[in-house]
Amino acid sequence: MPAGDSAAQEASRQLALAAAHEKAAVAARATASRYGLASATEQRTAAVLAPLAAAGYHLLADRQWPGSRRAQVDMVVVGPAGVFVVDTKAWADVSIAGDRIHRGQEDVTDELMALADLAYRTEGELAEVGLAPGEVHAVAVLAGRSGVDERVGPVHVVGERDVLPQIARRGSRLGPRQVDLVLARCLEWFRQVGDPAPISTTLPEPVLPAPRGPLPGGPAARPATRERDHAAAHGGFPDPRGPGGGATSEPPVPLLTEEEVRSALLTGLMAAPVEEWMAFLHPAQARVVRRSYNGPARIRGAAGTGKTVVGLHRAAYLARTRQGKVLVTTYIRTLPDVLRQQLTRLAPDVVDRVEFAGVHETAKRILEERGVEHRIDGRKIASAWTAAWGRVAGGSVIDTDRHEQDYWHDEVSYVIKGRGLTRWEQYAELPRLGRRHRLGPHQRRVVWELYEAYQEELEHRGVHDFADQIALAEAELRREPMTGRYTAVVVDEAQDLTCVMIRMLHALVGDAPDGLTLIGDGQQTIYPGGFTLAEAGVSVAGRGTVLDVNYRNTREILQFASMLVRDDEFADIEGTTARGDRPAEVQRSGAKPVYVRCANEADRQRRLVLRVHEVVAEVGTNFGDVGVLSLSRRGVEAATESLRKAGVPVVNLEQYDGVPVNRVKVGTVKRAKGLEFKQVLVVDPYASWLTEKPEELDDVDRERRDYRLRELYVAMTRARDGLWVASI
Repeated sequence: MPAGDSAAQEASRQLALAAAHEKAAVAARATASRYGLASATEQRTAAVLAPLAAAGYHLLADRQWPGSRRAQVDMVVVGPAGVFVVDTKAWADVSIAGDRIHRGQEDVTDELMALADLAYRTEGELAEVGLAPGEVHAVAVLAGRSGVDERVGPVHVVGERDVLPQIARRGSRLGPRQVDLVLARCLEWFRQVGDPAPISTTLPEPVLPAPRGPLPGGPAARPATRERDHAAAHGGFPDPRGPGGGATSEPPVPLLTEEEVRSALLTGLMAAPVEEWMAFLHPAQARVVRRSYNGPARIRGAAGTGKTVVGLHRAAYLARTRQGKVLVTTYIRTLPDVLRQQLTRLAPDVVDRVEFAGVHETAKRILEERGVEHRIDGRKIASAWTAAWGRVAGGSVIDTDRHEQDYWHDEVSYVIKGRGLTRWEQYAELPRLGRRHRLGPHQRRVVWELYEAYQEELEHRGVHDFADQIALAEAELRREPMTGRYTAVVVDEAQDLTCVMIRMLHALVGDAPDGLTLIGDGQQTIYPGGFTLAEAGVSVAGRGTVLDVNYRNTREILQFASMLVRDDEFADIEGTTARGDRPAEVQRSGAKPVYVRCANEADRQRRLVLRVHEVVAEVGTNFGDVGVLSLSRRGVEAATESLRKAGVPVVNLEQYDGVPVNRVKVGTVKRAKGLEFKQVLVVDPYASWLTEKPEELDDVDRERRDYRLRELYVAMTRARDGLWVASI
């Protein structure tokens, strides 16, 4: 190597190294600026939220981002309103449109989606202690801004002054014990940030290009000089905001005044508290809500195990995590209105993405949208049945004292039409699941002829019955599937549906993952016409969950009610003969149920009025907490008249839509399915029903007894704290 070349090369190396150090210093200053800016804005957010501590909230600041060694979470707020994962953004020129957020021209939506993903993972972690999905919220705070209240996907974007009112107005959803449980888990999940990483001054050895020109003072030094000049022009370091980024140059908005803080906290305290079950579940329930199934699934369990609650939470969860609407449906016409009110309180953020409709209402909508003519007319339907009975069945082998016409009407409506039978051969050999009374070939033939005559009479009158409505809708969906309207269908009280109803609902979503969730309990089947899911073309193999903890009833109520069905066997929709699921655990004890034997109907009505006044006199119970249930419309009418004469406010369950009302709720057991009451009064059983011995009954009476006792079981298990049964 010629003399002087080694020295020139070393000089070049040193200059390059100096330039690298200077460049690294500039980058470090920029990073420090960003952290300093973040620190200042985060401190302002913490100052805004600090008053929440006086209302039972815990503020966890600067916690480690789970799964990351370097990233931090600005603030985690844990309190009565739930859990809030808060990230402060020092962004200017922010615009939000179409579920996207921009900072200047830059799309920064992905940054918020990372926060949403953290909230989602936190939701799963806290499900292990029972926090319901939907009680963990991702919140992005725009520093120095006010009057901002937007959503970007699942992330709530608010101004600095708006974050405290946003949290407080959710009211009290968790009790003190629940807050403590959630806080303990959050402290484990969001760990404290450790010591900062040591500062390293070691840079990689520069790679030098071949010398091409003057060395000292040459172009090699100029890049660093340009960086230095740029830094000088910007106060010693580059603008940390980048193009269009950073904090607004306007003075920051003032923090909330003391009066504004008081007002926000008072609003939160005055917000109607949500029932504990709405926000806090048993951990097993919370896991079921979030569980993903690779096809249709079934959730079952005995009365009081929270199936309807889990179904509502699952509908909200699916609405948050899937595109498209979620349909919640059931056989009971009035129940969807009640469920809608409950979801409005449970998850107001997604209630507009969940559709509530009875199964017949759903069928009607499908037919109307497809332009299929159908007409329901109750009087003409009844006339068609009467005419068909007179033509075929009157005086025949099925017209006996053992069966009333209602029995054969159920046979036609639920067994034949409900299972979609259209040919005699299908009915001739059909296992009539759930119907104990065996039919010989001649009897079956008469029933089939009755069905055919009934269809002719309906057609002659230009009407359809409700079973036809379902069949027409199901046929339409087979002809032209409905795609994209619903992402999921959640069916409550699935055991009450017919085979064709299940087919219709299944056709809305097919076998898509998490598409169809069937919720119910075969023990509470009170309609005939049993079928199997295999007949409906639905498989839930390996996708079933059993809930086995009773949260509603006391041990005493459940023991009393269970005596009615202890020997009951029923055909389960999964194709097996089953006995009722017995809860593995009952969490509460209470007063023993009261059973009274009345002298006559007048005596029973007198005692009913006295009992209502007696339970309402107890602390914590009002008229709206009482349910008076009957197996018949006649019983409903008698109870309603007696209570009104006594000056007791009453609402019929057929008019009850779930909005809280301080009136005694009176209705049939069928209308009470899916509901619960602090106090239940069952007002029309006969004492003989409770003492019949099944082995002494023939098949006809045994079947009647089974359905009657199941209905009484449903009525009694609606009771949370107290049960009163009056017979004559």
